[in-house]
Amino acid sequence: MPINRSIFTRVGLALASLALAAVLVIGFKAPDKATAAGARASNTGPGSTGSGVASTATTGPGSTAGSAPGATAAPASGTRTATGTLIDTFYGPVQVQVTVTNGKITDIVAVALPTGGRSGRIAQYAEPILKAEALAAQSANIDFVSGATYTSDGYQRSLQSALDQLHA
Repeated sequence: MPINRSIFTRVGLALASLALAAVLVIGFKAPDKATAAGARASNTGPGSTGSGVASTATTGPGSTAGSAPGATAAPASGTRTATGTLIDTFYGPVQVQVTVTNGKITDIVAVALPTGGRSGRIAQYAEPILKAEALAAQSANIDFVSGATYTSDGYQRSLQSALDQLHA
């Protein structure tokens, strides 16, 4: 009696599919409890903008602090600092503070990043890469860090809001 090879092929494909499904289920990592609870309590979805306070401080020549409404903006000289909007991501808040000296981005400090568990480790890994990219690009137009998409998006958006404050 001839052997029907299509049966063996189907059985092999079924076993391979089951093995793949088992690997995916075993490898699934849910967000840590504190992060998940915070995301649910704030009623914000992934990537939504939080209600963080954005602040601006200026020092040095050309400072616009205390200038009258409608006054012409002074040239971009001296050292100015702005804190970007707090961005609530699925894994935690992201917020940066940028320092611009004579029109050039000279420093970026992460004021808030996701903490705890895997999310915190990913954010700590991604932050120096994002900072280096932004300093090299001299803008918020940076590539995302693989594996840290939410943190990268929050970093980019907060940085852009801080830069917008300084250019206003």
